[in-house]
Amino acid sequence: MNADRRPTAGPAGRQHHLHGLLLLVLVVGCAGAIPTRLVPAAVPDEVVGTLLLIGDAGAPQDDDPVLAALGRALRENPERSTAVFLGDNVYPQGIPPVGSQGRVEAVHRLQLQLDATVGNGASAVFVAGNHDWGRGGEDGWSAVRRQTALVRELGEGHAALLPGDGCPGPVVRNVPGFRLVALDSQWWLHRGPRPSTVTDGCRTWDSTAVVVGLHQAVTDDPWQSVVIAHHPLESHGEHGGHFPLLDHLFPLRQLRPWLVIPLPLLGSAYPIARRNGISSQDQSHPDYRRYRGAIEAAVGPGVLAYAAGHEHSLQVLDEPPFAAEIVSGTGYDGHTDAVTRGRDTRFAIAAGGFVRLDRLQDGRVRLAVLVVADGSAREVHSEILVRPAP
Repeated sequence: MNADRRPTAGPAGRQHHLHGLLLLVLVVGCAGAIPTRLVPAAVPDEVVGTLLLIGDAGAPQDDDPVLAALGRALRENPERSTAVFLGDNVYPQGIPPVGSQGRVEAVHRLQLQLDATVGNGASAVFVAGNHDWGRGGEDGWSAVRRQTALVRELGEGHAALLPGDGCPGPVVRNVPGFRLVALDSQWWLHRGPRPSTVTDGCRTWDSTAVVVGLHQAVTDDPWQSVVIAHHPLESHGEHGGHFPLLDHLFPLRQLRPWLVIPLPLLGSAYPIARRNGISSQDQSHPDYRRYRGAIEAAVGPGVLAYAAGHEHSLQVLDEPPFAAEIVSGTGYDGHTDAVTRGRDTRFAIAAGGFVRLDRLQDGRVRLAVLVVADGSAREVHSEILVRPAP
């Protein structure tokens, strides 16, 4: 037999090979979890304040296990606990106008998040993401203003979207144990109408004023300060240019998850374009790089944390001058994408859950990553944050 000729597989054989390839790709693509470490649990009486950081929670089911676990965590000490929703609070395009298609469902999705937080006696702070800005469309500014008003109304004084109304911020909100410094990162990336003049109703409306305001906000009390926004400064998911082999081989899954059609060479065009800045939502885009540079220029040493969503994973990263960067973007069940490990990764996993920060009486801050599985939340990583050296 000619060495260049091989037996042709029948339909069953081709299906077997395809299933084997899919299994291999899934294993490679989901290898985002890295070895963890754990520190002793906080003694409840020593906790003076708790932040629960959760992002991209904008399409939960009525009985969503991630939101249910968040609610249980808040009930432990609601008076000292604050839930922070890190953007993309309503998929797919934020809050539509009254009477529009999708309005009822959009309001319901927001209500489920408020039920899990304010409904359990705690306070909630929201920041806006690109989906809350009408997915970056022309109606974006109006959409985020509608959401600002709705959070205020439905939260009954215990919830707020900050900075709100499309303003870039920063806005400072003191909560038990922490100083939240809220930014609207989508303001930097939005191509449609946005606040840009003194008549638009914002305290700041240009990037220079935002940088000055942020510097002042975190300088007042850096070790209390947690900067919250939707877009991370650094990440190792698709917005950071990291695509699993699965996306190169089966690119149509980006359109519909069930379109598992192998296109091994053509499929790489999409990830390559994303890595080269085709989308303003990716860290390679010039506007995104400008946002990151502005934040890093504004922040001095000793600031506690920067927390964001956007990537559908849970990550804890080294990001000086912050003690940690937190990426928490898996706010409802099944809403995960692959994540890889970088040199700055302290922990990363593609799983539903949220991140907890506890301020202890002695001033230390304990960070814990909680993953929700089988209806319960368990810690998979924890550490005591160390103040960065000047």
